[in-house]
Amino acid sequence: MIKKVIAFAFVTVALISLSCMSQKSATNSDGDWKPLLDGKTTSGWHSYGKEDAGSAWVMEDGTLHLDVAAKKAKGAVGGDLLTNEEYSNFHLKLEWKVAQGANSGIFFYVHEDKKYPYAFFTGLEMQVLDNERHPDAKIHKHRAGDLYDLIACKKEVVKPAGEWNKAEVKCKDGKVELYLNGTEVVETTLWDDNWKKMVAESKFKTMPDFGTYKTGKIALQDHGDDVWFRNIMIRKL
Repeated sequence: MIKKVIAFAFVTVALISLSCMSQKSATNSDGDWKPLLDGKTTSGWHSYGKEDAGSAWVMEDGTLHLDVAAKKAKGAVGGDLLTNEEYSNFHLKLEWKVAQGANSGIFFYVHEDKKYPYAFFTGLEMQVLDNERHPDAKIHKHRAGDLYDLIACKKEVVKPAGEWNKAEVKCKDGKVELYLNGTEVVETTLWDDNWKKMVAESKFKTMPDFGTYKTGKIALQDHGDDVWFRNIMIRKL
C-alpha cells in the first residue's frame, strides 16, 4: 500500500512539473528574441502604403541600406519601411549608422492608413541623425536619440557619422524607455495628461491621432539620406 502511495505521489509530482514546464515554455515563447531581417531580403517589410519594400531599400551583406544614389540614378523607390506585423508591448534592438549630414529615424506605434500620408502622422520617432553636420541638430529635441520634438536626451552618447550606434526601444503598458549605446537617454509615459500636454506643445499638435495608438508597426525612415540598419531584433513583453 505504501509503495502504491509513493508511486502515485511520484507520478503526480512529475505531471505537475511537466505542466509547469509547458506553461513556462508557452509564456517564454512570446518573450524570445526574433530577428526582423533574414540577412538576405526585405521579407517581412514593406514601404508605407505599399505591398512590398521599395527598391531603394537594399540588403548588403546582412545590412539594410537606404541607397540614395539608386533613387537618383535609377529611379528606385524608397519610402518609410514598415514591419508587416504590429506590436504593443515590445523590446526592440538594432544598430544604425548614417552618412555625413544624414537624417533618419526609428518609428514605433505606426498606424498605417490612407488618411495618414506619412508614418510620422501617428508614430513616435527615436531620432537618427548626424549631430555634427545636419541642421536639425541645432534644434532642441531634434538630436540623435531624442524622442523627436518631444523629449531631449538625458545624455548625448551618439557616435559620429559612419560609425555604428546601438539603439533600443522598450514599450510596456505605456511606459517608454529609449537607449542609445547602452545608456538610457529618454524615459516617459504615454497617453496620460502630461503626454497629451507635451504633444499639444509640439509640432504634432495639428495631428489629432499622433501618439494615440497602443499597437502599431515599427518603421525606418526614408528622409532622403543614406542610412544603414543591422541586427534588428524584437521580443514581445
